[in-house]
Amino acid sequence: MAKRPVTKLSRSLGIPLTEKAARIMEKKPYRPGQHGRNRKKPSEYADRLLEKQRLRFQYNITESQLRRAFDKAHKRPGKTGDELIIDLETRLDAVVLRSGLAKTIYQARQTVVHRHIYVNGSRVDKPSFRVTPGDVISVSPKSKSMPQFVVACEGIEGIEPPAYIELHREHLLVRLKGLPLRSEIPVICDEQLVVEYYAR
Repeated sequence: MAKRPVTKLSRSLGIPLTEKAARIMEKKPYRPGQHGRNRKKPSEYADRLLEKQRLRFQYNITESQLRRAFDKAHKRPGKTGDELIIDLETRLDAVVLRSGLAKTIYQARQTVVHRHIYVNGSRVDKPSFRVTPGDVISVSPKSKSMPQFVVACEGIEGIEPPAYIELHREHLLVRLKGLPLRSEIPVICDEQLVVEYYAR
């Protein structure tokens, strides 16, 4: 995946992808570039493309990964947009992020790739691994002393994981209690526009 400064990407998408991006967007609440303040009203296609990109980059996935997830969601009986986001939310890196074991989706992906995470007692190094209800995610015993996990163990007052995640902070254990509802997933996206983008 091509690298682009996260702060510029966040401003282009209109959503902060990191804490640093959020701080910069408070000072520069407009898109980057010399015409960032005076852009024309976007077309319907541009609106749909923007929502698709917003969803894609909030999960830090490639276009082909998002397309496969959409195709799978489209075959399910529920609303395609809801099914798409619920499926993406069960990615291992997404669960690591929501549980508080990582601060950003980028750190979550790196945490999994660098083999710090176990699922049901077995090491898993694929961020795209789908977690199913009842699965237990844990941190490798050798990794628990890393600053990232020390901070996660201490927690941040007032910040708790969503209802579908059970966190045993002192042991750095996480369990997916069940599939999330769309209303519980903290993703900024009009998923109907994403469905319309792929259905065009």
